[in-house]
Amino acid sequence: QVQLVESGGGLVQPGGSLRLSCVASGSIFSILRMSWHRQPPGKQRELVATISSGGTTNYADSVKGRFTISRDNTKNTVYLLMNSLKPGDTAVYYCNAAGSTVDASYDYWGQGTQVTVSS
Repeated sequence: QVQLVESGGGLVQPGGSLRLSCVASGSIFSILRMSWHRQPPGKQRELVATISSGGTTNYADSVKGRFTISRDNTKNTVYLLMNSLKPGDTAVYYCNAAGSTVDASYDYWGQGTQVTVSS
């Protein structure tokens, strides 16, 4: 069982920055693919960024060049640094942990953290 706890959301003005954190419980963090997703008001959840166990990253086109995903395996934590925020980035942001071993598959979600970009 993996539990994910996000933090770092809040209200920020357009052009501002926020850093989200997601702390995972358990001992398998280093093997998991971590990702951030978001759900804007009235819309479906969408993928924002992923980072593999080896550190390979991918981003949605809408956030490339503005957002950076990173991980610290010593702290069981994945981060999302968000710069140049726009009103369109307003959403609930969710952390996901996924992966598999020969014995089990993993797919866990955090509870979400609200990010509001507004003047």
